[in-house]
Amino acid sequence: MSLKSELEAIKARSATIIPPPVEALMKLATDALRASGILGRALKVGDKAPEFFLPDPAGTIVSSRTLLEKGPLVISFYRGRW
Repeated sequence: MSLKSELEAIKARSATIIPPPVEALMKLATDALRASGILGRALKVGDKAPEFFLPDPAGTIVSSRTLLEKGPLVISFYRGRW
């Protein structure tokens, strides 16, 4: 299954479980992000990310440069519930 097919299947499933008011709110938020111009400032495929510092799970501040010295670095942003 191609990525495009998988994404279409996820979208179709989501439409059956996301209540219409929530879907409308998500669309408003997405439209606001697009209107803000953020897409034009986002890194593109092949761009190098600037060095950054973030806490690890233990709370110790780690630099992206230090992590890259050990090998490839994967960054995943997720929205959680705290």
